[in-house]
Amino acid sequence: MSDIILVIDEGTTSTRAMAFSADGSCLASEAQELTQYYPQPGWVEHDAAQIWARTHAVAHEVIDRVGGAARIAAIGITNQRETIVFWDKSTGQPLAPAIVWQDRRTADDCLALKSAGHEAAVQATTGLLLDPYFSGSKIGWAMRHWPQLAQAGDRLAVGTVESWLVWKLTGGLHVSDATNASRTALMAIGNGGWDAGLIDLFGVPAAALPEIVDSAGQFGTTALFGPPIPICGLAGDQQAATIGQSCLASGETKATFGTGAFILTQAGAVPPVSTNRLLSTIVWQLGGTRAYALEGSVFVAGSLIKWLRDSIGLIGTAAETEALARSVDDNGGVYLVPALSGLGAPWWQPAARGSISGLSFTNTRAHIVRAALEAMAHQAHDLKTAFAADGVDWASLRIDGGMVANDWMAQDMADMLGITVERPAFAETTALGAAMLAGVGCGLFSGLEEASAMRGTLERFEPGMDDAVREQRLAGWRKAVTTVVANA
Repeated sequence: MSDIILVIDEGTTSTRAMAFSADGSCLASEAQELTQYYPQPGWVEHDAAQIWARTHAVAHEVIDRVGGAARIAAIGITNQRETIVFWDKSTGQPLAPAIVWQDRRTADDCLALKSAGHEAAVQATTGLLLDPYFSGSKIGWAMRHWPQLAQAGDRLAVGTVESWLVWKLTGGLHVSDATNASRTALMAIGNGGWDAGLIDLFGVPAAALPEIVDSAGQFGTTALFGPPIPICGLAGDQQAATIGQSCLASGETKATFGTGAFILTQAGAVPPVSTNRLLSTIVWQLGGTRAYALEGSVFVAGSLIKWLRDSIGLIGTAAETEALARSVDDNGGVYLVPALSGLGAPWWQPAARGSISGLSFTNTRAHIVRAALEAMAHQAHDLKTAFAADGVDWASLRIDGGMVANDWMAQDMADMLGITVERPAFAETTALGAAMLAGVGCGLFSGLEEASAMRGTLERFEPGMDDAVREQRLAGWRKAVTTVVANA
């Protein structure tokens, strides 16, 4: 049997296919950008047909590059999580725009449910909070506002992005893995099934939902690329990155800095309970047994740098940010709170808006860019404080994602958190985690412990900042972020 694993890594701004050997070497990679649509302030949509077409194209290219479908042992899929897709079971075509995880259109709906006293029950059942981030309120909104969905009746299928891709790859298999299902606010994470009470609360058509399955196993085959290839690994992107970073023991923590920033701490076999507005989520399900994590979600990370480049014109490329940050001794009193789509954990303020404060005539664009990078460590420090208050402090932090190629930012993270920061030589740990799951699912590995050898070598950043300097920066950040929260 071939030992090549094909990974489909479908993200928020691009979709990518990658081929891995069993030792973790990346043999080929191909990506295409995805279009994000902003029909109203706070609304973010994707075209599910475009997601599929571009995913199919990059997968086909990579398969051809490694010698054809017969050389692929299995496919693993990882995806942007809370984004929700609506399609027709009979035609396999989308019935409406996909509502993206960043979308805030249901903020008032969530506030109304919260005001009615539902949040405690939602958190107890799902591990989540009442926020537009999660899929349940998005589905309910769509059912009320897009009549074609109700008119579809039994033909309506609803699912997260991995569910959509599996349907298209297999020609009709409707499944969702437990990690993605746990992000909908419709799943009882303690027993692993859809919850009838939550389905009713959000107004979701139960018959349209997929079957919940493990994260590794045999999930059907695709014959779209030649000889059939089994689909053997499924996981939401942040859970996949946790696996790719080999956070397999309780207390091990990873932070992914992609479009947003997401920090997960492995919690073991019992769902953790947060009293500091963190999330409890399923990090994988194997053989029907679930492992859990405590999670803090930041909505804006790499998308801030994209905004500085594309919308503001402050930089020409993301790579410029490191040199600009190094070109000044400090932030010059400038703080940037990147609440461009609200504030996530631990604030959970969907109405918050971003700010740049502390400006004077002495400041340059380098100070603003440095403040943008510093915001990553500031937000991480807020989360570390919340995790510690929940009894799960971080001894070290394993980082990944597109932003962490920036050495200045990685060192700043170690300095501001006061702990060792580890960065793998191969930073695409989300795809790697999906490859590890697919390898387990097809029998290449006996389990995740054996598969973790794919992670490879590491680079470590040690803290070196003076305590007084750290506290001065954090005091400025606290003032800036509390002002944003107060004005929300």
